[in-house]
Amino acid sequence: MAPGGSALKEVLESNSTGMDYEVKTTKVEVNNSNNSKSTKSGGAGTGKYGMHSNNGVYELLECPVCTNLMYPPIHQCPNGHTLCSNCKARVQNTCPTCRYELGNIRCLALEKVAESLEVPCRYQSLGCHDIFPYYSKLKHEQHCRFRPYACPYAGSECSVTGDITTLVVHLKDDHKVDMHDGCTFNHRYVKSNPHEVENATWMLTVFNCFGRQFCLHFEAFQLGMAPVYMAFLRFMGDENEAKKFSYSLEVGAHGRKLTWQGIPRSIRDSHRKVRDSQDGLIIPRNLALYFSGGDRQELKLRVTGRIWKEE
Repeated sequence: MAPGGSALKEVLESNSTGMDYEVKTTKVEVNNSNNSKSTKSGGAGTGKYGMHSNNGVYELLECPVCTNLMYPPIHQCPNGHTLCSNCKARVQNTCPTCRYELGNIRCLALEKVAESLEVPCRYQSLGCHDIFPYYSKLKHEQHCRFRPYACPYAGSECSVTGDITTLVVHLKDDHKVDMHDGCTFNHRYVKSNPHEVENATWMLTVFNCFGRQFCLHFEAFQLGMAPVYMAFLRFMGDENEAKKFSYSLEVGAHGRKLTWQGIPRSIRDSHRKVRDSQDGLIIPRNLALYFSGGDRQELKLRVTGRIWKEE
């Protein structure tokens, strides 16, 4: 089995959901007049998501079950214990602190207090130094350019996230992905039984080019009822940076060829999303076998291509 792939040879030539929960029961005193705002400069000693760890307001806004910050609707039991809406469903309408029935009581006072706060992005430690109103924070974080990237490896449901440097090391050490320097490639993909495409047959190679990293994917899958092979490129960075580059792919033999030219997709877009959008070089199996020559019982495809930077 080739590194970074499954069932395909590549020749390179260039917590529990039950009733028991651990509950945080911190008693705090709130002084909202002094701690209602956070500044960009920060203070000595920061707590969760870059917030001041001695700020009682933020501790009150922390769900005692999941420890995440709470957003409306914030629920409370008759004794005043609060928790977030997600955890209310998990604890089956029983207060995890006092075991009283929760009912449908909203903690409107705490929701109002949260509305007056300004907070830093949770990715402050990764480089985002912007400050947001409490209820705008989540929306920003969903699109923050400093948020971690998901592992681009397509062969498994890998849960690793991190910055690009971390992911490159992860791909090399944990997934054994081949790393190559240069902006051109010349690969041969070989498969002994090309008629088996029930499960995606895939390959991943990483190229270091223009000081950035690009993921070259190659795989087989069913496109409707037709078995196809597909090659495409993803950029290890954000979409705006990806648009600065272009790439081309070519495959062929016997005086015939297929070519593709496009812009690499950011790894912010999942592998499946890119594949399902057919944003790459698609080779029908019959044509792939024709390119392979011989008795059409073995896949032998040579895919060439290059990456360049748009001026």
